[in-house]
Amino acid sequence: MSFSSLGLSEQLVRATSDQGYETPSPIQAQAIPAVLSGRDVMAAAQTGTGKTAGFTLPLLQRLGENPRTGKGPRALILTPTRELAAQVHDSVNLYSKYIPTKAAVVFGGVKINPQMMKLRKGLDVLVATPGRLMDLYQQNAVRFNEVEILVLDEADRMLDMGFIRDIRKILSLLPAKRQNLLFSATFSNEIRTLAEGLLDNPVQVEVAARNTSAENIKQSVYPVDQSQKTALLSKLVRDNSWDQVLVFTRTKHGANRLTQKLEKDGITAAAIHGNKSQGARTRALADFKAGEVRVLVATDIAARGLDIKQLPQVVNFELPNVPEDYVHRIGRTGRAGESGHALSLVSADEGKMLAGIERLIKKQLPRTEVEGFEPTNNLPLKPKAKADPSRARNRNGNGGGNGRPGGKPKSFGAKPGGRSGGRSQNGGSQRSRPAQRQSA
Repeated sequence: MSFSSLGLSEQLVRATSDQGYETPSPIQAQAIPAVLSGRDVMAAAQTGTGKTAGFTLPLLQRLGENPRTGKGPRALILTPTRELAAQVHDSVNLYSKYIPTKAAVVFGGVKINPQMMKLRKGLDVLVATPGRLMDLYQQNAVRFNEVEILVLDEADRMLDMGFIRDIRKILSLLPAKRQNLLFSATFSNEIRTLAEGLLDNPVQVEVAARNTSAENIKQSVYPVDQSQKTALLSKLVRDNSWDQVLVFTRTKHGANRLTQKLEKDGITAAAIHGNKSQGARTRALADFKAGEVRVLVATDIAARGLDIKQLPQVVNFELPNVPEDYVHRIGRTGRAGESGHALSLVSADEGKMLAGIERLIKKQLPRTEVEGFEPTNNLPLKPKAKADPSRARNRNGNGGGNGRPGGKPKSFGAKPGGRSGGRSQNGGSQRSRPAQRQSA
């Protein structure tokens, strides 16, 4: 199978060939024809499998079939983080190399005036984070009356980050007649509820089981006491001659502390998280890609949107609070069919988190103890089974788990043209949601 056999134009096929891509990935092979047909699409695939090209290529072709008459934007792509927005914008520019397309990206953390000036010149494709997009709308810098295609990329992460109000407002401002595309690494139950209200008879594409990790990523657990984690990480970097490793922490302060300790230990490191200015984040990522920094320490804000070619390994210095975030973290390695290694430094107090991850991915991760770093307390070898919720309901004498009879989440709110366009913030999820949107 080739990209031309999917119905893409010669110009787009040539642009993909320039990037070294000759054969579409499974998600691209299924999603591109569906988007070209004009249908709404709900697509899920493991991270690193080419989802961005899966919607960018057909989107560009559909826009090219009808020349621009106004100032646009005609296609709106919403992403949860600045890094992902920049990555998608880069992809739009690469694939539109041989077709006349104007694209722009807007996100917070940088001055708004240059973005306003860019929007006034007119464009076809706008890539944006929800918060900054609403800021621009409130300053009359952007209008949505010409939007023909809406893409929600990593929509589950946008809900996690508290962007629900902004998304609901944006949806209410869009034309009722448009094509809607939902692309994500995973689909939580609440995202499926969102899709039911937003999408019109969508084509559903799911090329891998929900919340599974890629088979080409070797995963392992290194049991270690919390106090010894930094020393063990330094030893692993040195002994294995790692020149490029992405390390995840749970908190921003933890990322800063670890970066400082690694630097004192003679290992070049940089931190990237929501409290860093956009300039600092961009420089840290550029230095990491260029090999000037050996260790990039990140919080989960970087779990989506960091596209680093042939990144050999990812380290979970601390396990994430939400098991699904483990899948997104390790998905930064093993991209585009390459092999990768994901290892986790796990202390005894993280035993429950590890068990939750192993239940989610349906496999037990091998444990490897390092001589001199044997933990005081051993980790459990088997994840505990989940409690039967039906028994809990019987004991409690009721069947509602979310405060509403039957446990059905609320709809996402009315949308012009009869389809709903929003949903309540909690929506029946078992995970808590922040009341305010996080910095993206």
